[in-house]
Amino acid sequence: QVQLVESGGGLVQAGGSLRLSCAASGRTFSSYAMGWFRQAPGKEREFVSAISWSGSSTYYADSVKGRFTISRDNAKNTVYLQMNSLKPEDTAVYYCAAEDKGGPPYEFDYWGQGTQVTVSS
Repeated sequence: QVQLVESGGGLVQAGGSLRLSCAASGRTFSSYAMGWFRQAPGKEREFVSAISWSGSSTYYADSVKGRFTISRDNAKNTVYLQMNSLKPEDTAVYYCAAEDKGGPPYEFDYWGQGTQVTVSS
């Protein structure tokens, strides 16, 4: 089992940037595909981005493509989400997730507690 802890959220003005981090502990981090999801108030949780265990493949929701970049450092057991050109509609709680079933498609089993991102207009 893997434990996930997100950090890096906060309040930023529209057009600004934030970098989220997700630190993993437990079983071998490099065996997990990792993902980021978000949930805005009153809305369902939605997929944001994912990265394969090796980092060679990345995936993005259309709404963030070209603005967000996912990356991982397996030596540091950490996955990142660099968020640029932030918009008020990016405001949400962002969750890190992990899976080791060998996708895609990915079925994320492990989740962090979330970090709040608020973008002011």
